[in-house]
Amino acid sequence: MLKRRGFVLVLLVVLVALVASGCGQTENNDAGTEVERGDQLVLAIGGEPDDGFDPTIGWGRYGSPLFQSTLLRRDDDLNVENDLATDYEVSEDGLVWTVSIRDDVVFSDGEPLTADDVVYTFLTAKESGSVVDLNVLSDAVALDETTVEFTLTRPQSTFINNLITTGIVPAHAHGAGYAEDPVGSGPYKFVQWDRGQQLIVEANPEYYGQKPYFQKITFLFLSEDGAFAAANAGDLDLVAVPAALAQQNVTGMSLKAIESIDNRGIMFPFVEAGGQTDDGYPVGNDVTADLALRQAINVAVDRQALVDGVLNGFGTPAYSASDGMPWWNPDTVFADGDFDAARDILEEGGWTEVDGIWQKGDLTAEFSLYYPASDQVRQSLAIAVADMLKPLGINIIVEGKSWDEIQANMYSSAVMFGWGSHDPQELYNLYSSQTAGIGWYNTGFYSNEKVDDYMELALAATTVEEAMNYWQLAQWDGETGLSALGDAPWAWLVNLQHTYLVREGLNIGRQRIHPHGHGWPVTDNIVDWRWDD
Repeated sequence: MLKRRGFVLVLLVVLVALVASGCGQTENNDAGTEVERGDQLVLAIGGEPDDGFDPTIGWGRYGSPLFQSTLLRRDDDLNVENDLATDYEVSEDGLVWTVSIRDDVVFSDGEPLTADDVVYTFLTAKESGSVVDLNVLSDAVALDETTVEFTLTRPQSTFINNLITTGIVPAHAHGAGYAEDPVGSGPYKFVQWDRGQQLIVEANPEYYGQKPYFQKITFLFLSEDGAFAAANAGDLDLVAVPAALAQQNVTGMSLKAIESIDNRGIMFPFVEAGGQTDDGYPVGNDVTADLALRQAINVAVDRQALVDGVLNGFGTPAYSASDGMPWWNPDTVFADGDFDAARDILEEGGWTEVDGIWQKGDLTAEFSLYYPASDQVRQSLAIAVADMLKPLGINIIVEGKSWDEIQANMYSSAVMFGWGSHDPQELYNLYSSQTAGIGWYNTGFYSNEKVDDYMELALAATTVEEAMNYWQLAQWDGETGLSALGDAPWAWLVNLQHTYLVREGLNIGRQRIHPHGHGWPVTDNIVDWRWDD
């Protein structure tokens, strides 16, 4: 078996070398290895999208849609700026958003992009039933060729993020097969996609914005072992590596660790056992429904130890779903790794330590914690947390399962989940009583009327400042909130750093804080990439 694995890696390296050949002029690095310095790149930065490259069903939500343009975008400081849009206005009641767009944009097939394409994109996305959440959109109409009017069913300040993340598709060329052969107005145009192997793109000569330096980019879809072997062979310009491999030396490449809000945390079922979902899955857990137990776990876990031990230092402690974002409440940070404080919380909550484990009536401080069996980081975090809490007298049974198995148990058992977005709507999705039991969002059935009120006020706000204030109050208002200081429906653990090996001399620009790792967030500023002189 080991011989076969080694043979496969050799084949991968040979294939990568063939892809990388012909990239332009070369130079020798310190080791004497020939290094390409032309206008082409070969990258291995993550898995391929299962559903292809159609923004109306989710492509581009966690990074640049690459082939398509968006109405708005974020700069390196996460401020909102125009892309296709030239201006936008929101009515006083927050229900009507009017967006003006450029009149000089064409798709990569030469056809003009007009307001009709914007309307088509948003209405198609609304009806797609995908991860693109446009339920609040009542209608979209083209007032003329360069003006679009969106009407919402209720005010929603976070609607702006749909204008930032939804790539515009051409009404004339969208349909069956589009996801495998996209047409757009972004900086790159589609050339070839070999599923399970590679994606090839070329610079779009019709692009209206800053022209990209690199004229051809090949994205390789390799396993972590295969990608690391290809990097060692000198055949990749940029490769995403797990924290476990990040400190290994690769000739001709240097490590770049990028801050993210790509977090990992434990979701606790918030309600007592006895309910079930519409699909018949059990809901609730009597042990994790206890507030004192959840708060004690939050206080007892040593997050910095998890960063150092599991992530090899490539991360930061996490205290919320949105650490460092403009809507984050910094007052929710607390001292952790404190067993004495955890014991005090348990005792005040009516728990008693008996033979090394806490008891409360018929309850024992013991529960299962599920993680996806294919995810090494989540496995390591789950085991590490269980090991940390065992001396405290809390017994966590760690179980690796498939996502299908997790889905059947996630309403009644704790789960190691990962989130992290540039959109505060994620707070609503994770904590609103309105999203309880809907998909993968509020699987713990968390509910707090005061928190719901704050979040509804945040959504209805007509200014950014007002919305941010209400998001922060929802986390902690001094008395209650969704954070660990309040109801503690989660124990957030760590924020990952996204680690990459980068070819020496390749400048990937200023990387903004990355969201959750789906997609390719490192490419969000790809037009800025170039070789240093």
